[in-house]
Amino acid sequence: MAKNSDPSMTVPDTAWLGHGRHLGPEPEQDVRRNLIALKAAGVLDDFLDLEPAEAARSTVLHPRDETADPGPTARRLFEARWRVADDVTVRAQLTTYEPEGRRKDGDGVIWVLAAEAERAWHPHWASPVTMFWPDSDIIPWDHAMIPGVRLRAVNHLPKDDDELRHRLRDCTRESWYVHVLVHEAMTPDVRGQQPVIQFLPPSLRHRVIEHRATPEQAQIADFAMKRELKLRMPRGGAVLLPTAPLEPGYDAERFAVRNVFLDGSEPVELLQRINEYAALPQPLTPDAERALLRLRHGWHLLTHEEELVHAQAMVGRYAEALDAMTKSRDLYREAAEAAQAALAEVGAAAPPPGPAGTGQSRADGSPLSALTKAFGRFRDPHK
Repeated sequence: MAKNSDPSMTVPDTAWLGHGRHLGPEPEQDVRRNLIALKAAGVLDDFLDLEPAEAARSTVLHPRDETADPGPTARRLFEARWRVADDVTVRAQLTTYEPEGRRKDGDGVIWVLAAEAERAWHPHWASPVTMFWPDSDIIPWDHAMIPGVRLRAVNHLPKDDDELRHRLRDCTRESWYVHVLVHEAMTPDVRGQQPVIQFLPPSLRHRVIEHRATPEQAQIADFAMKRELKLRMPRGGAVLLPTAPLEPGYDAERFAVRNVFLDGSEPVELLQRINEYAALPQPLTPDAERALLRLRHGWHLLTHEEELVHAQAMVGRYAEALDAMTKSRDLYREAAEAAQAALAEVGAAAPPPGPAGTGQSRADGSPLSALTKAFGRFRDPHK
């Protein structure tokens, strides 16, 4: 198992990480259909569909690395490879899990996704999550780990004061995503009810969760944020929620917007603040670290060139092992020959039975002394 991340560890700029819950009846089938369709359309270079036990046994790059094991509650592991910006390869793993303990109605199936590119991630690249899950409202894959929260929708704060405070507290502990809270100065029309995150770049769109406070929740939301987060809720504006503990570079004034017009137009200032916040170093939690290590150490979907390099490396390792075995055999043979020669000398040096001599002569002519002298010559390479 991977060690717990140090609090100072951050997500590499080449990585994209996400997790959530699928509440439908056939999550793996939804993934499978999407992968098949995207490969047929030429979007994906290739993909793999593996049983967890098979994935652990057939780990190619680091066959003895325990971090490649998806764990006992894993249901299925999928891998996909595609290219962005023409020549940048992206590798991604999605693993589905049963919830820990007894599964309850509404828990759904947990999924964890880790993707990594060959260079720093660009927000305008395709979202990795849409390579596995269909970007359709019909497929319920977008439920967050926080109960009652979805990734692609507007999430209104609970009406109960205690539940509202718990929701804000949960958001600060959910560091896999960026959480933005928007206050509705007045009840918006149909266009204003659409999520503002729809204007974000593709791969950032599924890393941001939008919360809304209704017009009458302005005071309670402001009080709860001041108590829980030491922040203020701008009336008719928005604020980006920090994570706990507070990440370096977070400035409450910088990441607050005074006015957000919910009329269907593009909220330019808010989108700019979200992009700035998402560019800050994000904390790498232990679960996120394990997902990234599984991607790096438990990768199976090799290209032909990678398979050739891997085969050459295996040949080299086998040659080294064979050479070590040969040297070990030779050493054993030399040791056996030395032992036989020593035993022969012992037999030749054994004195005939006769009267007992002095103690010194008995010590010099004893079989133990002859055996020690014989082995002493073999220890000295010059003799």
